[in-house]
Amino acid sequence: MATIANQTRTSHLFLAGVVGIAAASVATAAVAAVGHAAGISLDVSGAPIPILGFSTTTAMFSFVGLVLAAVLARTVRRARQVFVRTTVVLTALSWIPDLLADAAPATKALLMFTHLVAAAIVIPTIARRLPA
Repeated sequence: MATIANQTRTSHLFLAGVVGIAAASVATAAVAAVGHAAGISLDVSGAPIPILGFSTTTAMFSFVGLVLAAVLARTVRRARQVFVRTTVVLTALSWIPDLLADAAPATKALLMFTHLVAAAIVIPTIARRLPA
């Protein structure tokens, strides 16, 4: 019986995670598009970041977070607390490449903001499905 409950919990986690990842991917692309339309360059080291690149990168790293959540749910007590703390730290660390990038200050700020947007959507969506 516990195995069925764990499978159900895991499937709910993955379903919620995929929905959150999709929403975050759309949101980061929208933020980038609005920023670009407002005149913020998306050039880093002289090459433009495509709008879809924001969605792809968001989805890829958010999926890593979803896998992390699934592993934590099975291996640690207070998985929600560990997940939230870990992902908040990882979000802060994700700003380091943005700060070091060869880009205009407004571009760096936009890149960092997209990380916050993705984290604000994905972290709570996944965390709600983890055992407290």
